Amino acid sequence: MNAKRIDKLATAVISLLVGVVVLILLSLIGYILVTGLPHISWHFLTSPSQAFLKGGGIGDQLFNSFYLLVLTLVISFPIALGAGIYLFEYAPKNWVTNTIRVAIEVLSSLPSVVVGLFGFLLFVVEFKLGFSILSGAIALTFFNLPLLTRSIENSLTAVPKLQREAGLALGFSRWQTILGVIFPEALPGILTAVILSAGRIFGEAAALIYTAGQSAPILNFANWNPFSPTSPLNPMRPAETLAVHIWKINSEGIMPDASAVSAGASAVLIVVVLLFNFSARWLGNRIYRKITASK
Repeated sequence: MNAKRIDKLATAVISLLVGVVVLILLSLIGYILVTGLPHISWHFLTSPSQAFLKGGGIGDQLFNSFYLLVLTLVISFPIALGAGIYLFEYAPKNWVTNTIRVAIEVLSSLPSVVVGLFGFLLFVVEFKLGFSILSGAIALTFFNLPLLTRSIENSLTAVPKLQREAGLALGFSRWQTILGVIFPEALPGILTAVILSAGRIFGEAAALIYTAGQSAPILNFANWNPFSPTSPLNPMRPAETLAVHIWKINSEGIMPDASAVSAGASAVLIVVVLLFNFSARWLGNRIYRKITASK
């Protein structure tokens, strides 16, 4: 068998495997959407959940998921961006930096349940934060930070060195070169990293079971005082997210319409993640074109 036939055979096998993976993914998403979309309504999206009666919704859980997502990104993104810039531009090439990079790779592969147990022991028990949104956000920061840092560093590294050298040749400082030349070019990759991290955060359940809790206290959406126990903005209250709610319904739900609520909540989770990804890509490309003055 000559090299051309081997190349065609390998291409065909790889294409077949990719097609199988795509088919499985589309089948899974299609099944969730087909079974769940008929149960979605405005009442379902805005009403609180019910533990024993039928007709409950996912309003509180949906808000908790978005609130936890925003709070986690507010904590993790500045840290990851600073760490990525430092490792890319300022960190010396020695065994300490290599050890840090290896540690980041190891931490990025930790199971979420391990991060959840770590967060439970440290934040819930030791720091006495209790089951709260803040405990969940900090735990997800540990879960999310290694991948986000590595992705940001790779996005900065992918920018051609000629652009960095051009910025320095114009008299820019290292920080001005990063901010005005490298960062705009790496912005799509950075936004992609944030999108991937946001998807992991929004769909995470195992780590939040031990940190944010499995209960959804009654919220008063007219009360925006973050220190009030009934306020939706209170970071010290327990918060059942959408992913945790789906797991809880399938494991111990006793309401008459448990299967319908689970299917509808799963479809909402898929739709929100897809909308977030597409919207963030569109926004990232638009910001990139505006910053770089490209068409």
